[in-house]
Amino acid sequence: MSNTLLQLDQLSKSFGNLKAVDQLSITLEKGNVYGLLGPNGSGKSTTLGMILNVINPTSGSFSWCQGDLTTHGALKKIGAIIERPNFYPYMSALQNLRLICKIKQCSYETIQEKLILVGLWERRHSKFRTFSLGMKQRLAIAAALVNNPDLLILDEPTNGLDPEGIHQIRKLIRTIAELGTTILLASHLLDEVEKVCNHVIVLKEGVKFYEGPVDEISQSFGFFELKTKDQKALSQFAKTLPEVKEVKLENNHLKVLLKAELSEDVLSKKLAEAQIYTTHFVKKRPSLEDQFLTLIQS
Repeated sequence: MSNTLLQLDQLSKSFGNLKAVDQLSITLEKGNVYGLLGPNGSGKSTTLGMILNVINPTSGSFSWCQGDLTTHGALKKIGAIIERPNFYPYMSALQNLRLICKIKQCSYETIQEKLILVGLWERRHSKFRTFSLGMKQRLAIAAALVNNPDLLILDEPTNGLDPEGIHQIRKLIRTIAELGTTILLASHLLDEVEKVCNHVIVLKEGVKFYEGPVDEISQSFGFFELKTKDQKALSQFAKTLPEVKEVKLENNHLKVLLKAELSEDVLSKKLAEAQIYTTHFVKKRPSLEDQFLTLIQS
């Protein structure tokens, strides 16, 4: 049985002369947490809109479970939060979720389980209008989960929340993923994707720049931060090494970027043989932010 949940094939959407999404092809496999990452205006929300059948593609196609499910059938197996939670303010959390169950034509039986999951069971009789923004967002996640979806789609789920609310939502997303739900999370926050996702799809102006594991977003071999009394001699020596891509001065340190693997031990030995002794010697991997900026600026 295939693990492929959703496939996008050359999916495009134009609004007049603006290409919001340009020939996007991605594959979502069951059991992963995908981050759809890109700056505002990169086509994330348009992509989600097409998947959810609220925006018609200009060209291209997408299929669910390798064509075994129609879009109509698949939509019954999806939970989504695309905009701010929209509940009746004078109804309790419980009453609102019962209404959602009626709309989704699913049983009330999951309500308690989902409210416990999002930490709102004790507040089930409280009116929605008394909830904080973070609680409202958690109730929206409970509402998206009442039909036990195979895929949970979240569009900027921590927007507008305070640090505690952000922490709670991110922790909740990780818990939901551990319970086996596949998640597609659209975000412009690099930190968010790094903390909760294991796969990332990077978009810029509707074009896919990268798709793959978060920790392999670029084939980066990292870089060394070095400092010595004679920076010029160190720079000249570093440039002779075949593993070195570039050497530049940054914050009084030499930043030695690598194009092939070079361990601390090997470099230390080579420097000693050249009689170059460092006062600062650190190997680093670029952060997701550095790698992301390199991708979208290239």
